[in-house]
Amino acid sequence: MTRICVAGGTGQTGREVVRQSVAARHGVAVICRRPPAAGAPNWTAGAENFSADVTTGEGLAAALAGADVVIDCLEGRSGKALKDFADGGARLLAAAQDAGVARAVILSIVNCDRSSFGYYASKAAKEHVYERSGLETVALRATQFHSLLAATFAAGAKLWIIPVVKGARFQPIAPADVAAALLEAALTPSAGLRHSVRTIGGPEIQAMGEFARQWKAATGSRGRLVRIPLPGAMGKYLRTGLNLVPEERHAGETFSGWLAKGADSL
Repeated sequence: MTRICVAGGTGQTGREVVRQSVAARHGVAVICRRPPAAGAPNWTAGAENFSADVTTGEGLAAALAGADVVIDCLEGRSGKALKDFADGGARLLAAAQDAGVARAVILSIVNCDRSSFGYYASKAAKEHVYERSGLETVALRATQFHSLLAATFAAGAKLWIIPVVKGARFQPIAPADVAAALLEAALTPSAGLRHSVRTIGGPEIQAMGEFARQWKAATGSRGRLVRIPLPGAMGKYLRTGLNLVPEERHAGETFSGWLAKGADSL
């Protein structure tokens, strides 16, 4: 049995990693600032929850004790969390090395190193921290999640519009499929590489408008599809197709299939 420590194990992808790890009968330690109560949506029976903070290092030693591998699903979307994102990764890795952990895997975003968009740039910076660490590390770069599209459409629908970015295509993927790939990266026997990068993309590439129509049909929304320009770094990233990896299509859950399951769109 492998003991897996999941940082950010109560988030969207992290809780899928935890669920799949427990189902496979691995030992699982979850790092989170505020452990969930038993029965909460982000609580998984069979996993141990540890209150720990990568921004200070508090609680990391206890959470990492006896772990064979760390899977880092932490996010830092704005403010101080975004600013300290890479530093938090360095603190986590240092604690993991002190605890004798053999491997660390980080969830990242496709072509994050080719975008100046702040959130994506922070992912690239954290990848560099992993690459320079003393551990064997893997960065798994994934395309955008189904939930990102769903949340975008839902936000606009409150104003009776469904926003469609001009010139944008997407290759969305289900968090459960990404979680399975993270576990595979964590458990595959070492190839002798100090650091490696893997890429995983969703099963289909379509214009954003087509995904919007699927979402509208699934939810019954009466919002009107409206094509909008998206300026800045994120707009450039999408228009140039940097969010797509056609050569790395994963035969997983499609956007319509995910919607049909009534998945949480937040």
